[in-house]
Amino acid sequence: MPSDAILDGGSVPIELVRNIGIMAHIDAGKTTTTERILYYTGRTHKMGEVHEGDTEMDWMDQERERGITITSAATTCFWREHRIDIIDTPGHVDFTAEVERALRVLDGGIVIFSGVEMVESQSETVWRQADRYHIPRIAFVNKLDRVESSYVKTLDMIEERLGVVAVPLQLPYRDEERRLQGMIDLLSRQLIVWDEESKGERFDYRPVPEGIADDVEAYRERMLERIAEADDLVMEEYLTSGDVCAESFHPALRRACIDKGYVPVLGGSAFHNQGVQPLLDAVVRYLPSPVDVPPVQDVESGERREASVDEPFSALAFKVINDQYAGRLVFIRVYSGQVKAGGHAYNRSTGKG
Repeated sequence: MPSDAILDGGSVPIELVRNIGIMAHIDAGKTTTTERILYYTGRTHKMGEVHEGDTEMDWMDQERERGITITSAATTCFWREHRIDIIDTPGHVDFTAEVERALRVLDGGIVIFSGVEMVESQSETVWRQADRYHIPRIAFVNKLDRVESSYVKTLDMIEERLGVVAVPLQLPYRDEERRLQGMIDLLSRQLIVWDEESKGERFDYRPVPEGIADDVEAYRERMLERIAEADDLVMEEYLTSGDVCAESFHPALRRACIDKGYVPVLGGSAFHNQGVQPLLDAVVRYLPSPVDVPPVQDVESGERREASVDEPFSALAFKVINDQYAGRLVFIRVYSGQVKAGGHAYNRSTGKG
């Protein structure tokens, strides 16, 4: 099990909670990426594969047969002392309503793009849906193991077609035959290489190869300029020293992501176990906790409730499933207060409680 995974999240402070959704066009690798997340965080001990029909998040028989996600499955994992609640949403255009229900309960999101097909029509549809709910997002450019893929073109297309400020955090490094060797972290100027024998569980940092050093500096400057434009303190540091330290960069990008809609962009190949751990680091660094989003407000009375256990209980039921063992299960997003086993709550829809 990865050393950064933890198992008991019962006492995790609310500031360390991330309620996120994973969204994508069909076949961009969303379910595969989710399976890798669950594996590296210790949530599962076997990597589920879409083509083998044994994925953790696709629980309906129809999903396993067709290799697509139809409903929004929910699960929890832990990374670097943070609790991450994940909603895996459908990518197929026929199930847009299911995506809409999931988006209502999210604080942040990961949007996965194929580095081959880049920004596709359903990607735009889901992006616009997330815009309506003001959900901060991270972009992950997947399938960079494919020789015809392009991280840079996808990065530019995210800006052009989606109208956002995309902040590149990495660059892919390929050999002479365009095979993906690893991802370069632009801030630290280090090449991250994943170990194949451990299925990507182990990785190490190496110096940036000379042949790509100029590209690294160019995109690193682009990254720093984007953050400097969004944050006066970073701008002052950048103009004074010509660089930005990690202690200033990460909080500034988090503020820009949450408050201004900036999109951190990472990449890799989930199927080949490359790039998932830095994606998890980005989730806990840049996406909001429940206390970072506006309080929930009653649509009739206008009453507002903060994300605190001291407030009265309020929640939204966003999913109902029939489990063959447990029976009828209802998934809820708790916005305030707390609920305990055996407790009761008033249902506004039915008037019962």
